[in-house]
Amino acid sequence: MFQVFCIFIPLLAAIFMPFFFKKISSIHTGWFVLVVPVFLVIYYATFVPAISKGDTIIEQLEWIPSLGISFVSYLDGLSLLFSLLISGIGALVVLYSIYYLDRTREKLHNFYIYLLMFMCAMLGVVQSDNMMTLYLFWELTSISSFLLIGYWNNRDKSRFGALKSTMITVAGGMMMLGGFVLLSIMGDTFSIRELIAQAPELVTNDLFVVALVLILLGAFTKSAQFPFYIWLPDAMEAPTPVSAYLHSATMVKAGIYLVARFTPIFAQSEVWVWLVSATGLLTLFWGSFFALKQRDLKGILAFSTVSQLGLIMSLLGVGAIAYHVEGAESSIFKYAAFAAIFHLINHATFKGSLFMIAGIVDHETGTRDIRKLGGLMSIMPVSFTVAIIGSFSMAGLPPFNGFLSKEMFLTAMISIAQFDLFNFSTWGILFPIIAWIASVFTFIYSFYFVFKTFTGKGNIEELPHKPHEAPVGMLISPVILAGLVVVLFFIPNILADTFIKPAVMAIQPFLYSSPEQINIHVAAWHGEITTELYMTFGIIALGLVLYLTLAKWQKMYNLFPSKLTLNNLYDFVIYELFDKWVARLSGQYMTGSIRRYLSYMLGSIAIIVIATLFIQDAFRVSFEDASPIRPHQIIVILVLVVGTITTVFAKSRITSIVALGLVGYTVSLFFVMFNAPDLALTQLVIETISVALFLLAFYHLPQYRKEEERTRFRFSRAFVSIAVGVMVTLVALSAHSQKFIGSISEYYKETVYSLAGGGNIVNVILVDYRGFDTLFEVAVLAIAGIGIFAMIKLRLSTKGDKL
Repeated sequence: MFQVFCIFIPLLAAIFMPFFFKKISSIHTGWFVLVVPVFLVIYYATFVPAISKGDTIIEQLEWIPSLGISFVSYLDGLSLLFSLLISGIGALVVLYSIYYLDRTREKLHNFYIYLLMFMCAMLGVVQSDNMMTLYLFWELTSISSFLLIGYWNNRDKSRFGALKSTMITVAGGMMMLGGFVLLSIMGDTFSIRELIAQAPELVTNDLFVVALVLILLGAFTKSAQFPFYIWLPDAMEAPTPVSAYLHSATMVKAGIYLVARFTPIFAQSEVWVWLVSATGLLTLFWGSFFALKQRDLKGILAFSTVSQLGLIMSLLGVGAIAYHVEGAESSIFKYAAFAAIFHLINHATFKGSLFMIAGIVDHETGTRDIRKLGGLMSIMPVSFTVAIIGSFSMAGLPPFNGFLSKEMFLTAMISIAQFDLFNFSTWGILFPIIAWIASVFTFIYSFYFVFKTFTGKGNIEELPHKPHEAPVGMLISPVILAGLVVVLFFIPNILADTFIKPAVMAIQPFLYSSPEQINIHVAAWHGEITTELYMTFGIIALGLVLYLTLAKWQKMYNLFPSKLTLNNLYDFVIYELFDKWVARLSGQYMTGSIRRYLSYMLGSIAIIVIATLFIQDAFRVSFEDASPIRPHQIIVILVLVVGTITTVFAKSRITSIVALGLVGYTVSLFFVMFNAPDLALTQLVIETISVALFLLAFYHLPQYRKEEERTRFRFSRAFVSIAVGVMVTLVALSAHSQKFIGSISEYYKETVYSLAGGGNIVNVILVDYRGFDTLFEVAVLAIAGIGIFAMIKLRLSTKGDKL
């Protein structure tokens, strides 16, 4: 069970954080938090040898077995890779945050609690085999990211960004839940592994495409795909450690993980192939194009993240074509899945380092506005070096790891147009074209980020802070990530054999039975000049020209109508349409009148119940076992009706109280007629006390006002009261006429003496059969008595009297 327990270790650490915070306030809290991700990295690293051979490791903890819901830690190549990214990048981010966040000015306990919550949620997402627990952790990522993005809650932009990200991702999560439910209905299980085994049968189900689209909505909103990407730039208001963790390596990759995990189920559908590949490619172009419009360093990185996520998503879509072709032709598309995982790792390294550098620049200069920056290369040489490495890798230049995965991406895009499958021979020609254009803009924004920040004259004297190189501790994490960017370029096949191939096997389990069967060798040079290499030369040449002339054509972004944006559409829907419309609507019924609220509730219940009785044909009336009605009972009924009507329409409170008492006494007469003297006695006592208390209380109330005396008849009130009465009557008649099981009274009659040892059935029921019920009733009376005693004592003490 330790494997399942490790998922919750960050959450347990978060729970105990407040208890230790005051005691360790002299030391930065991050040093204690750092232990958690470091331990997890070491722990998950022990699974690498087994997983790299194609093994899977499963542990299960039952949660709600009656519903088939359990915590299942499922470690295969894909989930282990993500677990190591979550814990490994998490450790570097925590180390970076120790030097980035001032312990004297920041609420560090809150920050690390939220961060640990998020770490737990992400580990749960990538390791859950049960779809319901996956959804639970999925929503926990939304909650914790909301808290992290809005960490600086005194800033309007932070609160706005947190709300925006939550609204969009939670809405997508709800859609995803609907897809999970449909899948469970189709496959009669919540287990993803079992659904994968049933994939050939599921594809023929009428609900298959609906489930597919709903699950993709969840993935697209979380991974900031077009048109749902708009939350990601606003989330940049979070502290830089949050951006480096959530928006480069973890949260935004959750949607990527979801698509990869469910590919074996949905890849056999052409809808999946088109939606995933086309949406990813559109997102790649859109993010890369609009990155050059940004003036904020983290804004540039936000749009670059959108574009890079689109690149990975498009590769997963193209890789799904391998399920539709056979033989040598399928190898190209297996190659795409390999490239997707490879670039996912590469993106975590270079983008994580770039976010940290953006935070360092902001921390040391006081601004992220690229128009105010420049000339920092000589002042911050280490930061400049890391920025060069990360940016050149993002641009797809050698000798950095981004070059290798970018070449594989171009190979996959070129190959897609070669097959007459799903009309790719017609529309597929657009894939390499769009990919190439987007790669050009990727090249430009990479150079834009690094050279506009660190080269040129700059205005050093006008910066809010006098710039200087960051402390060594703040540089450790980005330097490590930049080092990985270079190292992975020279040893890509060690990475491939250890991590990438087992992950690809998890994405394409029907195509491989072991990682050794994935015959892909990564190399920077394949011995010949290929089409992809020509495309790279073109990217570099055109990219350099456009970058050098950036000032001349960057103004074209001003031509785009500022009002016709997805952000404005979101603002209109949320704040103009929903807020104002809902406010007007709620103003119509939220009047503060308890009488109205009761009318709404009781009327709704009555309508629903009565409608259900007749729609479901559940209403039955049978008088076969009813006793005959005698003349004296008719008289009592008439008295009961008269008393009820008098209670409602009486003009005097005294008259209403007396009439209400008459109703109670009449009901007690029915108990006597039906041989229930104990109930009759109880009813008589209650009615006597109630009438006396009512008279005592109403004696102190003011007289009726004139407007109260002329209260008009209200049809709505009459309708509600009649509807409730009809509902209760119909339900009582139906319940009496449709007894599917015998009355429990027979069991009481048979066992009251033999098992309970009592002669009075009522006493035995109250003391033995309903012992706990009676105990709690006594407890309620005791609490009420203590409360009354306290109020009396308080009132007397204010008057100076003694009790």
